[in-house]
Amino acid sequence: MKITAGLWIDRRRAVIVLISPKKEETMEIRSNIENQPGRNKGDRSTAPYEAQLVKADDSRERKLRGQLDQYYGEVIAAIRDAESVLIFGPGEAKGELKNHLDHARLGKGIVAVEPSDKMTDPQIAAKVRDYFHKQDATVQA
Repeated sequence: MKITAGLWIDRRRAVIVLISPKKEETMEIRSNIENQPGRNKGDRSTAPYEAQLVKADDSRERKLRGQLDQYYGEVIAAIRDAESVLIFGPGEAKGELKNHLDHARLGKGIVAVEPSDKMTDPQIAAKVRDYFHKQDATVQA
């Protein structure tokens, strides 16, 4: 059974649309990534030795990387059975996910990686449907 997947992704959430000949399923995965701690709204601290109160950048970066790896792992698990994958969204997350898929040797199913603005869940599902409908029409022609 042919399964296609389209997903809109940023670092906060992924909306995944799985389409098979019998049904269409939409799911959401949230990353639960914490905001990077540090200064609030650019305000300067009046506390002495502020540098000692904020964690070092490398430890924050390692924690963020670990959270992103877990998040991308959950997304990959959700689309693992798809033969064709369309990835779109704002920012860097789509490229990072593509790299994770390539590393897991699942990158051959990626048909496109496209930039996209924020979208509602119905808009995401419609874009995925339209993209694969056009792909099927091109193949049959």
